[in-house]
Amino acid sequence: MKYFYLLIFLFFPLFSGAQNLQTYVQTRLQHPVLNGAWWGGYAAYDDAEIFSVQPDTRFTPASTLKLLTTAAALEILGPHHRFQTRLYAQHRPDERGVLNGNLYLQGGADPTLGSTRVTGGETWQDVAARWARAVKRAGITRVEGGIIADESAFEGPSIPNKVNWENIGNYYAAPASPLCFNDNSFEIHFKPQPRADKPAEVEKTVPQVPGLTLKSFVTTDGKTKKDNAYAYGAPNQYEMEIYGTIPTNFMGFSIKAALPNPAQFAAEALHNALRAEGIAVGGRPLAEQTAPDYTEMQLLDTYESPELKDIVVIVNKRSFNLYAEMLLRNLALHAGKKGSVQNGLNELYAFLTKNHLADEKTAVLYDGSGLSRDNMLTPKTLVNTLLFMTKSPNFPYYYNSLATPDDRGDLLLLRRFLKPKKKVQEVRVKGGTIDGVKALAGYTHDKDGRIIAFALMANNLASKDEALFRIHEDIIKHLLALPEKN
Repeated sequence: MKYFYLLIFLFFPLFSGAQNLQTYVQTRLQHPVLNGAWWGGYAAYDDAEIFSVQPDTRFTPASTLKLLTTAAALEILGPHHRFQTRLYAQHRPDERGVLNGNLYLQGGADPTLGSTRVTGGETWQDVAARWARAVKRAGITRVEGGIIADESAFEGPSIPNKVNWENIGNYYAAPASPLCFNDNSFEIHFKPQPRADKPAEVEKTVPQVPGLTLKSFVTTDGKTKKDNAYAYGAPNQYEMEIYGTIPTNFMGFSIKAALPNPAQFAAEALHNALRAEGIAVGGRPLAEQTAPDYTEMQLLDTYESPELKDIVVIVNKRSFNLYAEMLLRNLALHAGKKGSVQNGLNELYAFLTKNHLADEKTAVLYDGSGLSRDNMLTPKTLVNTLLFMTKSPNFPYYYNSLATPDDRGDLLLLRRFLKPKKKVQEVRVKGGTIDGVKALAGYTHDKDGRIIAFALMANNLASKDEALFRIHEDIIKHLLALPEKN
């Protein structure tokens, strides 16, 4: 019996602290910023609940959904996985160096191809130049055929069905492609305009996108320094319109938009790089959905991406939607299926159900990035996933892919967070924000060093008042203070 009382004595501070925190959270939720809104939260050790408010209610997760996508990618593909893009010649060149056939770029679903966003990546210009040098080394002096970008690894819509029209055409909703290139985006540069309420004229795009026509209805705003301009254009549509405002400026201003067809742009980049090497091409660059027979072709180059663990850092710390959507489709490819949104979601559901993290009632998903407002997750699903990963050999990669509160990434969701306490390294967060939604999930440690997983989710917010950030910050401060003593 004395051992029973000893256990009660040892764990009483933990139970007491959790009870106090539950009361504290309920009190903080009376703040006016949450009037008419929904809020759910859950925090737990791996063996004990700390507090819960509507833990099994479905909420729109925004980018906290990426926690599920990246967990599945690390567990299924492995942290050291690299994606490959191959360049083939249809035949060997004749004695004059003429290739009587096509060059093929076989898309291998590398999210990072032609991007330096991930450490170890190369610019799209350098990648195209590399391919051109490989053609030259093969003794090819002229290509009679064309350059074909093979997109056959994917099928179905290149953008998830539930993404809002306002987002489509902008870099953060760029279409997925087996041949991503330059993050599937380009820059639109406006001419300098220091006066307010004046038309913002397009000066150029970087890089140039062949066949693209832009119409700008953008005006300048002298009262803000924020970019409020949106590009409107669907995949494969080369006529785009831009609406909204940009700040008044003396040096010009730029925004990013989505490439209409990334694979087509990759083929055109190789075409131009070959011309720079003095290699003529008779046919046009084309993107095709049907795979050729590669068995008799000559492999000229295999380009490998950085490791998956480094890509996951960009997905979570920088909340980069395109890479998340590409990882979702790669789950399908790994299972031997076409890289479609639905096939990827099926594999993600299989991962969640196999590991008892969620089912189709607690996770209603339409994409891998959280961009759609129709996605729904429970706070407990997020915490289940976070706790599951603490037991994985991949946990160090997963944990370090999340932002510290003083990190410049993840939209600075906790500005000035914990700085007075010097505790920023003891917290890792993944934030999510879309209109009316603010969510936060991740890890912290209590005073004894025990890891805590938490998820804090607010939906139907009427304003962008940062008071909610302070509420979330205060809850996490209390988690850091556990176990409390009476």
